[in-house]
Amino acid sequence: MDTGRAAKSARTVVISGVPDGILKDDVMSDILVIHFQKSKNNGGDVEDIIYPTMEKGVAYLTFEDQEVAESVLKKNEHRLEDKRLSRYYPLKVTPYSKNVFSSVTSVLNMSVFKDQYVLEDLIQEIKKKNTALSFGPLQSSGHISVQGSFPAIELLRDFLLLKAKSLSEDKNEESKSHQRPKKQQQQCRLTTDTNNFVHDAEGEKQVVVLDTDTYLYMKNFLPKKLLANTDVAISDVTDGDITTLYLQKVRSRPDAGQVLAIKEEIEHQSLKLHNTLCKERICLDGYVRDEKQKYKLVCETLKSHYPSVLVIPYATHIDVIGNSLEVFEFTREVNKEVQSLFQHR
Repeated sequence: MDTGRAAKSARTVVISGVPDGILKDDVMSDILVIHFQKSKNNGGDVEDIIYPTMEKGVAYLTFEDQEVAESVLKKNEHRLEDKRLSRYYPLKVTPYSKNVFSSVTSVLNMSVFKDQYVLEDLIQEIKKKNTALSFGPLQSSGHISVQGSFPAIELLRDFLLLKAKSLSEDKNEESKSHQRPKKQQQQCRLTTDTNNFVHDAEGEKQVVVLDTDTYLYMKNFLPKKLLANTDVAISDVTDGDITTLYLQKVRSRPDAGQVLAIKEEIEHQSLKLHNTLCKERICLDGYVRDEKQKYKLVCETLKSHYPSVLVIPYATHIDVIGNSLEVFEFTREVNKEVQSLFQHR
């Protein structure tokens, strides 16, 4: 089963930019199939197409041969043209990727550095070191938005913490009463502590910053002892895409370094999951209450067939998290089941 799904995933591409609302859905599906069957578009035989999907203007198309999917992806430009369309529409074709956690957004407060650096120059330095990230404009307040994969943002966080630490050490030489710009640094959304670990009178503490979706998956599917260790107390604070864990010893004399060991294991498992998990969002905007309930009911019914898939229902959408193969099949079945219910109501 997994081998078959893996092969299908490799033969599937994601098509974005499909003109929405111009023609009937079945007609648009036919136009897309015709386009991707043509040799001039590097195409070939199409096995299946899913359109419409939960994402506006997006279709999933599966070819019979993986080589055709790879060839289609190599074409620089896809222009959707047909006599039933008033003009051509550029399409974006991307592989069905395993790594979909790629849109974590954080807002950084860089004003902590303004007394020591020209912020514009510092931002340029950061951009050169973090080419995988996208940056918004620097605001007059010192705030700047950054978007990219969670590991890339973690690297940026570490870089900024080193910068902040150097400022703290410089200020410490001037006055012991100003050891670090802690309050300002806490405004950085990536973390609520300038140190990865500190020591206090009661024992060792650790801080771990995680992608929220990855953390939720860990809570549901990893061994409970990892996040519910009897010797280590773990509390969490979630701020949108980011969840911060605080780890501290709860027994008087546990093994030295036990909290650090738990922290490192959580980070290790988080990185493994980030590289294998995929998330699809089933949008419920535009549906009435009964229709939304149908989606949630279908998801609950199908969950038993996909024991490794995490389904998180919200008021406006449903998030589906798991490996790409199962998530692809799960969301596809949900879509078909719900559309069938709508047609027979």
